[in-house]
Amino acid sequence: MTKQATYIIAEAGVNHNGDRQRAFALVDAAADAGADAVKFQTFNAKRLAALTAPKAAYQQQTTEADQSQLEMLEALELPLEWHAPLQTYAHQRGIEFLSTAFDTQSLAFLETLDLPFYKVPSGELTNGPLLWAFARTGKPLVISTGMATLSEVEQGLAVVCHALTHEHPPGSLKEVWQCWSEPEARANLVGKVSLLHCTSQYPTPMHEVNLKAMDLLAEVFQLPVGYSDHTQGTLIPVAAVARGATIIEKHFTLDRQLPGPDHKSSLEPDELTRMVQDIRAIAQALGDRQKAPQASEWDTRQAARQNLVAATTIREGELFTKDNVTTPVRAMVIWPWPTGIASGK
Repeated sequence: MTKQATYIIAEAGVNHNGDRQRAFALVDAAADAGADAVKFQTFNAKRLAALTAPKAAYQQQTTEADQSQLEMLEALELPLEWHAPLQTYAHQRGIEFLSTAFDTQSLAFLETLDLPFYKVPSGELTNGPLLWAFARTGKPLVISTGMATLSEVEQGLAVVCHALTHEHPPGSLKEVWQCWSEPEARANLVGKVSLLHCTSQYPTPMHEVNLKAMDLLAEVFQLPVGYSDHTQGTLIPVAAVARGATIIEKHFTLDRQLPGPDHKSSLEPDELTRMVQDIRAIAQALGDRQKAPQASEWDTRQAARQNLVAATTIREGELFTKDNVTTPVRAMVIWPWPTGIASGK
């Protein structure tokens, strides 16, 4: 998706708080930090939450206690008329504009913007109809797997497989699994799907990060993997890159003290900049797996490696022994003895 080794998505999400000026400022912060993309969320609160839907525990701690989830989400909607200007502005700033759809109508709207790919949120991994619709767009998908079991990830990929090979939705899960059983159908995922390991807790405690699960996803499904991070700080996303993440998604905000469900677990602009810099450095440091002298090592190698030299005057025809040869600077025991060096006989 990028010339960079790791694609970095700066997740603005709902941290605009319904403020248009703040939404554009978030684009600026993402671009200034060097991210590849800035991502928002597109949803209709009434289609997303029922009147009686409770808020998650972290939302109760970071928003007004007497506010319902529906009321909270209504205040955080990104108006449809903001999308195109934000996309244009992001492109002017040299980064991609992305947004995650949480319902089919919102997805249909995003289709009018010609986004480069779609991020499927963790909560929609088991939403078969929406996942099928995501895949039918023909755009590459980045699928987050927070809260999921391995079998749920497999089922989600099976739904995507069906959508990539069928024009009409499946009539049953049996049809989905029949499609999944065909190697040719599964091969369609390559180049179309990437998986993000994720822990859907805000913030995520260190003992629940489980980065090794990212390794499992790569091993089992043979697809590119990345990490959607909700920990505090920048350590874990950088560690994920060192472990092979090709995509990093990280929430950011202009100010962690702002009201709202995601600000507390988000990076501020200077932290986002540092994370991007560290990820770019780690990506360079990973190298190509070959063990050979680097270009800058050859001069050091010439100066540091020992050479076999005469320790005394050696007459023509005299055998080399451990007494008349040595190495400069410090003596070294050469073992096994090179061919031609006598052992004292």
